[in-house]
Order: sequence, then structure tokens, then C-alpha cells
Amino acid sequence: MTQEVDRSVSAIKAAYKGDFPKVALILGSGLGKFGDIMDIDTIISYDQIPDFPQPTVAGHAGRLLIGKVGKTPLVCMQGRMHLYEGHPADKLAISIRTFKRLGVEKLIITNAAGSLHLDMPAGSIMRIDDHVNMSGHNPLIGLNDDNFGPRFFDMTEAYDPDMRDKLAHSAKALNIHLHSGVYVQLTGPNFETPAEIRMLGKLGIDAVGMSTVQECLVARHCGIAVAGVSLITNLGAGLSPTPLSHEETLTEAEKAFGDISRLLVHFIDGLSA
Repeated sequence: MTQEVDRSVSAIKAAYKGDFPKVALILGSGLGKFGDIMDIDTIISYDQIPDFPQPTVAGHAGRLLIGKVGKTPLVCMQGRMHLYEGHPADKLAISIRTFKRLGVEKLIITNAAGSLHLDMPAGSIMRIDDHVNMSGHNPLIGLNDDNFGPRFFDMTEAYDPDMRDKLAHSAKALNIHLHSGVYVQLTGPNFETPAEIRMLGKLGIDAVGMSTVQECLVARHCGIAVAGVSLITNLGAGLSPTPLSHEETLTEAEKAFGDISRLLVHFIDGLSA
């Protein structure tokens, strides 16, 4: 893994000569056009970065955007990789560890998710306060690389309390209703069954998706602070009157893009203070 990260770091440094941002953002399904809001200095396609897994899903462009949002320098992953695409879990660690090696200190992870609550319908925004890993995968299985973090590490504050507070402050300042709750990752690519949704509800889950947890685990392992935001694009199976689809995910993300983009801009701009 160290050699793979070194190759990725070298490729990015060759394409971008400036001081690397200390804040990184991962854009989930339907949120790729947030890149249009950035003041972009450099665009690097993932296929220019050795060992970066390539996304194959609609709505994930596969580009690294380096620039600013407001006063804050930002590196943005315009598209992410998923377990269900066939990427081994440990490969999902490469991008986060590359960021760590380049000096990133804070990571904002966004995703599209299904809601388990009728009062948190499509279009809602949920701050992730904690997560449950039900994907059956952990990117840190295998020999530990002490260059990045310890064999065993604490996840009590998986999502940084200060960043959670700043998200809430931004939402209040913009008069945006921000839900908060527990996110669970399942592997996918299928949506959940109604029985699975009922089970997850009984376990105290608020939103369900197919990403984010592996990225959070790798980030926390190497000491990067994490904030998580879910854009709710549907109700879970059995709660929704219509069949679930990826097209619905992208459509609902488009409808809610205005609020979540305003929230992210205000929040990210404030991280430079």
C-alpha cells in the first residue's frame, strides 16, 4: 500500500505544483456538479493517478478538482468508488491515504441515502453523527501499515464533534433544516428489502446507503478529522410508494442540490477561519 500511495502522491504533485489543500471533499451520487461552484485551479482525471480505482457509476465523473470554495483551499473527489463495483476494500484506502500524505487534515464525506423516517423525506439533509458498518468489509483488514496509523484505533468520535457543530451552525445561518442521525452502509448494488429496512429501523438506523463507512475508517485510522452529510433521495423500501432506482436517486439529488450546495459552501468557507 505504501508504494501505491507513493505513486499516487507523485502523480498528483507532478500535475499540481501549489500548496496542497488541507480540506478534502468526496462528492456522492448526484452531487458532482458541486465542482461548478468551486474556483478550480487544476483538474486531474483519476486515470492519470496510478492505482486510483476508477468509478463506473453514473453521476461519478472520476476527477480530482483542486481549488477553493470561498476562502478555503479544497481538493474535491468528483466521484467515488464503491465496493459493489468490484473494488477490493483495501483499494478504497488509496485515495484517503494519498490525501493524508499530501497534508489533508479534514475530510467531508457526502452521499445519497435512503431515509428510514417518513418525516425525513427525499430532499432532506442529514448530518451523520455516527455509523454502523454492515457492508461485511473493512479496508484495514490485513497487515497494518504503521506508516499511516496504529493496528487498533478508537472510533468513539468517528465524526468530528467540532465539524458537526460547524455544520449545524451553517445550517442555522442559512435557515436550512438539518437532520442528524446514524448512517448504515450495506454493500449493494441492490436496494434493501422492506424486511431489511424494518430491521435497520429497530437497530436505531436513520439513513442507509452503499458508501462512506470505508472512507471514514481509513481517514480516522490515519488521523484525519471527518464530517459526514447524507442527501436523502428516497424513503427506504416499504416506506416508499414507488420502486427504488438509481435514476430516482439522481433526480432527487438534482432537486435538492440548491440547499446542500449552499450548506457545503458556507461550511467549507468557515473551515478557513
